[in-house]
Amino acid sequence: MKEMLILANVLLVYWTGTGNTEIMAEKIKEGLEAGGAEVDYRTVDAVSPEEVQAFDKIVFGCPSMGVEELEEDEFEPFFAEVEGSLAGKKVAIFGSYGWGEGEWMDAWEPRVSDAGAILYAQGLKINSTPSVDEEDECFAFGEGFASF
Repeated sequence: MKEMLILANVLLVYWTGTGNTEIMAEKIKEGLEAGGAEVDYRTVDAVSPEEVQAFDKIVFGCPSMGVEELEEDEFEPFFAEVEGSLAGKKVAIFGSYGWGEGEWMDAWEPRVSDAGAILYAQGLKINSTPSVDEEDECFAFGEGFASF
């Protein structure tokens, strides 16, 4: 019998500075897998914009930086490059923030929708390091997106 290659059906790509968004990403990945998804889990520097086009379901994670914006050196240029190829794809977004009210997420959500993507729920944002309850929220977010 031939061994079949199982391809991931969800790409989870993120950037982290302090590790808070990485904690979120790990819990979301666990939720996705519990929901039956095969996950390709990578940091933004380990995926090319061309690879993103192969996925119909994508989870993007980036913390708030500077004056409530996406991280500008790696994540923003990457997202700007893939933004034009998101039409019709199911997309979830998440990240952590340390100041302000999480306005970067309020600006990121319409960018995703305006690109023609189907946005899952509202972007998940957590202030600072996720608590145990917030880690559970991340897990539930991933699990929900798996069946979206």
